[in-house]
Amino acid sequence: MTMTSTVLQRPTATTATTTVEKQAAKATATTARRTRSTMAWSHEKLRFSCIDNIGLKQLWKLIALDTATPPAEKSGNAEHQQPKATSNCNNNSNTENALELSAPATPLLLEQQQTQSKPHGWMQLSGHPESIVPTSSGIVRKRIAGIEDSEVLAYQQISQEPKTSQIVPAYFGLRELQGQHYIELQDLLAGFKDPCVMDIKLGSRTFLESEVSNQTLRPDLYQKMIAVDASAPTPAEHEAQAVTKLRYMLFRESLSSSHTKGFRIEALRLRGRAPLKDLKTCRSSEQISQTIEQFLAARRSVQKELLKRLKHMRLVIEQSAFFNRHEIIGSSLFIVYDDHRMGAWLIDFAKSRQLPPHLCVNHRSPWQPGNREEGLLHGMDELIHAFEEVYARSSSHRSCLKI
Repeated sequence: MTMTSTVLQRPTATTATTTVEKQAAKATATTARRTRSTMAWSHEKLRFSCIDNIGLKQLWKLIALDTATPPAEKSGNAEHQQPKATSNCNNNSNTENALELSAPATPLLLEQQQTQSKPHGWMQLSGHPESIVPTSSGIVRKRIAGIEDSEVLAYQQISQEPKTSQIVPAYFGLRELQGQHYIELQDLLAGFKDPCVMDIKLGSRTFLESEVSNQTLRPDLYQKMIAVDASAPTPAEHEAQAVTKLRYMLFRESLSSSHTKGFRIEALRLRGRAPLKDLKTCRSSEQISQTIEQFLAARRSVQKELLKRLKHMRLVIEQSAFFNRHEIIGSSLFIVYDDHRMGAWLIDFAKSRQLPPHLCVNHRSPWQPGNREEGLLHGMDELIHAFEEVYARSSSHRSCLKI
């Protein structure tokens, strides 16, 4: 018995165009609507066999999930309970419930999000909860600073590249509500039923050079550092009891796989489970493989199609004019699948910056102050390798099963 995928239709924008949208993004949005495919990313059918769904699951030793609920903590006048979870990556990690935001998006409703209804199946694995709001029409609104925001410019430029626009959420333009600006994007969870979701931060550097240019020694960052690892500061830093922000940021990156592999698993959500959000310390190859195995649940059909998608995305990035001329900081790979369909997209361009004319990057070279390299493609290379290892291990187990 097999199940095949259905087409994930592109959401239809039904809201009226505002003055800001007409002035700043009318041409861009029109082009995106005309050229964008109606599918999430693939026309190919996905086959999930009975063996994929049941038999091979027994071959994997999955990371244990403890869904016990801690005592309620008070927040204002309301009490919220957060389930606990553990994994091989961090046995003491605490998980949070999916961030629940209300629709439609207004500043007042954003403040009252805990008491309002939400679209069925909505979740937010990472990012600021007040910045993204889903609607009931398959569109999410993301709060921005203004019409010249870096993320606006990024989506406007990406939407002009037919191939590149297929690896990011569909862009529907700008909205202004009660003086607050938003961009409207495709809701990547629309159409999925109780999906498995993974958020992977790409890049070996997740901070802008401008954010660490101040060389002032900061005692507060020294205290944060020794709270994590008392042996991390150098003798000189111990004597000064202070570190620069650059030193602290590099230390923080070294705690995850970002520094060595160019990516880190930020969060994941398994079917019927609360999201696991404290995965930043999952950094060894074995920890990463176990986490990916848990996420994919031995579904070889998903593994095969996901590898194909990731390699296609890498090729598009290598050939894209936008990516060739921009530094990409803090972007994530968003992966989602259920029994019927799957998809993967590059999201979050708030820290994308256009390069000066005299600079060019390959997104793979090591970062040195001033060269603007961030390791985006280095992270894609390492991530694809990690997924290939899991796929190969799955093939090996299947061969043993046949014997």
